[in-house]
Amino acid sequence: MNRLGPGYKFVVAAGFWVCTNLAYAAPRIFVTNEGGDSVSVIDAATNQVTTTIAVGKRPRGIGVSPDGSEIYVAISGDNAIAVIDSESLAVIRTFQSGNDPETFAVHPNGNLYISKEEDAKASVYDPKSGELIAEIKVGIEPEGVAISPDGSRAIVTSESTNMLHVIAIPEHSIVANILVGARPRAASFSADGKVAYATSEISGEVKKVDVASGKIIGRMPLADNKAKPKDILPSRDGKQLFVAGGRANRVFVLDEKTLEIVDEIPVGNRVWGLALNQDGSRLYTTDGASDQVSVIDTHARDVVATIAVGKMPWGIVIRE
Repeated sequence: MNRLGPGYKFVVAAGFWVCTNLAYAAPRIFVTNEGGDSVSVIDAATNQVTTTIAVGKRPRGIGVSPDGSEIYVAISGDNAIAVIDSESLAVIRTFQSGNDPETFAVHPNGNLYISKEEDAKASVYDPKSGELIAEIKVGIEPEGVAISPDGSRAIVTSESTNMLHVIAIPEHSIVANILVGARPRAASFSADGKVAYATSEISGEVKKVDVASGKIIGRMPLADNKAKPKDILPSRDGKQLFVAGGRANRVFVLDEKTLEIVDEIPVGNRVWGLALNQDGSRLYTTDGASDQVSVIDTHARDVVATIAVGKMPWGIVIRE
């Protein structure tokens, strides 16, 4: 019997009983509502919205701090980042981040790498102090940002230049410019950081890139003229890719090695953002034109729940 209270748990490590204090009781899902100027908070255990937080004008990109204590939101209409305490769910501070921040990624050291569309730059900020650490000139209309698992590389997509820019960290210098399909929107890394994946909205395709050489090693059109892909995520076992199909209103499942399309999962209208839980069993999508989040069982490849959120949901992140 656990007599230390619900915040504690016994686990076995290296043959010894260890008592650990759990920081958080239940996973929460945070969704930015671009048309509602708010963030919806979902209890992952019940698939119910528990709180709606007013954050500022046109929230889009969202991320969680490495320790899970803070949620960061790009409030594009206010040219700022809002910081939410992940337990109290209060906005505890904001800081200016330059013109029209849209998407960002959180580095393992806690810094934010932000794409600034109007400035054709990627900027690095310390979210604790709001200090600008570095600026990197990239292509026209930068959007997607991804950080490699070891923190040594960042990728920024530039929509109008049709490129992936590979940035060395901590030097903050571009080491490769990779020409991809028209209007690249999002990128992600494999678990070992050796491979990157990117979506191209106008050409409706997925590219697979060898990070070290900067060479494209795979390409797959989504074979649907309505497909305007945005987010892309590898499965936890690295065998599949999940792609948000935009106006195709479904998630495409691709074989990671061949990029062959192995399944298509119907969701709501204009699926945009993706988030995968820690064990990989649930994929969450923001369905922007349906004002909902779809919950997908990744083993059955089927929607098991839909959750009404705010107007025009865009970004999504899980704090576990």
